[in-house]
Amino acid sequence: MIGVIGEALIDLKVDQEDARHPVAHPGGSPMNVAVALGRLGAEVAFLGRLSGDAFGKLLRTHLAESDVHLQWIVDAPEPTSLAIVSVDPGGSASYAFHVEGTADWQWAPTELPPNPGLDAVHAGSLALAVDPGGPVIARWLEELSARTTISLDPNVRPALLGDREAYRARLERWLGFAAIVKVSDEDLAWIWPGTDPADHADAWIAEGRKLVVITRGGEGSLVRTGGASFAVPAAPVDMVDTVGAGDSFSGALLDWLGRNGRLRPDDLARLTASEAREAVEFAAKVAAITCSRAGANPPYRSEM
Repeated sequence: MIGVIGEALIDLKVDQEDARHPVAHPGGSPMNVAVALGRLGAEVAFLGRLSGDAFGKLLRTHLAESDVHLQWIVDAPEPTSLAIVSVDPGGSASYAFHVEGTADWQWAPTELPPNPGLDAVHAGSLALAVDPGGPVIARWLEELSARTTISLDPNVRPALLGDREAYRARLERWLGFAAIVKVSDEDLAWIWPGTDPADHADAWIAEGRKLVVITRGGEGSLVRTGGASFAVPAAPVDMVDTVGAGDSFSGALLDWLGRNGRLRPDDLARLTASEAREAVEFAAKVAAITCSRAGANPPYRSEM
């Protein structure tokens, strides 16, 4: 089983022409990854703090309907976090967050299973970066990393991250226990302005990461694994919006690795270049399908 830990929030998608009737979509990068995995048929559990309010019930239903296991959900007394999503004419999304005192960020060590027996855990985005819960999750992941593959997607949201240098220091720690790193070129441009994404990928592999994928939107992905480095083109798409595309990519990547016996730590260490290429091609296809429809709505395996 694969675990995914982090935020589950509500994306309120606002029409640029008429903001009076926003539409509520279940969202949050980690939850979207879990949903993508569940819809592709992977055994996946979501570890999140979900409110008992109406939006929290919607999130539970959304996860369950996507075949995500909920045994480690924490019943949180705080309200659900909100993200206001605006989509430009080209389909790119921007976000404004309402997160003060909400459920996703209040993790305590006692709320995390000490030995969940998972093959891999995916993390990143805001729950790992925001206090007070972020350091709690980071310690838990670091403890698991000796026997569990840790997958990391920083999924940067600058409006909530505060000081760039402080965030960069946190990220360096997370990179130390992650085996798989998927990151967008836009994220890298904010974290390390003016640097070459390929240089970061090469450095992370040299430091012990097993698979690094840098996504570049319509320009495809850069891939590093072992001694191999190559590019994979983006899959063709009739663009609606990019909401959830990167999360669908992450979920599909983990799904492929799990189905092909390359997810557990010892197995991931034997990943070949041809296998990595096939995994990233599959992930790109799943992300393209997500881009072809509104909101974070990854495909079911039957749609592939």
